[in-house]
Amino acid sequence: QGAESAAANYAVVLGSTGMFNKSSRHSIVDTIYTPTAASALQGEMDKAYSSAFLSKLGLDANGNPPKGSTFVSRTLPVGTKVEQYSDRSAKVAVWYMGLIGMAGEKSTDPVSTAWKTWTFELQWVGGDWKISADDQKDGPAPLPGDDRAASSEEISKAVEEYGGFTYAR
Repeated sequence: QGAESAAANYAVVLGSTGMFNKSSRHSIVDTIYTPTAASALQGEMDKAYSSAFLSKLGLDANGNPPKGSTFVSRTLPVGTKVEQYSDRSAKVAVWYMGLIGMAGEKSTDPVSTAWKTWTFELQWVGGDWKISADDQKDGPAPLPGDDRAASSEEISKAVEEYGGFTYAR
């Protein structure tokens, strides 16, 4: 259960808006990855979260949205599955729904959903589970419901009123 909880928590923080700011991303990666994995990932993640990538999402170079807009990035775990377990290592898959996009009048990238499975290889390090490797794949995605899409204003208000989960940060 501890490894499953850690994997779900790590999916939440890795899917958070904190990943779009270099300083908070470095802190997150250093906290939840093994030291070896973290040092190997920092440069790769900095390249992945480049100014060009952030700009495509409507964010500035520091990961901030324009005034009057709300950037949304949340990972919502639906379930976990242990694929391998020992006292020192575990492999746990997290099925999740993600929200990402910009809520705002001038947004060209509205908030949308995606369904994915994130698999974490965990190592027991210093009295805690740490990620040594991870991988994502699409789905499984359920059939979309009949829900009416919310307005940008409704999404912004919901993000402000319903704070995201903050464990693992």
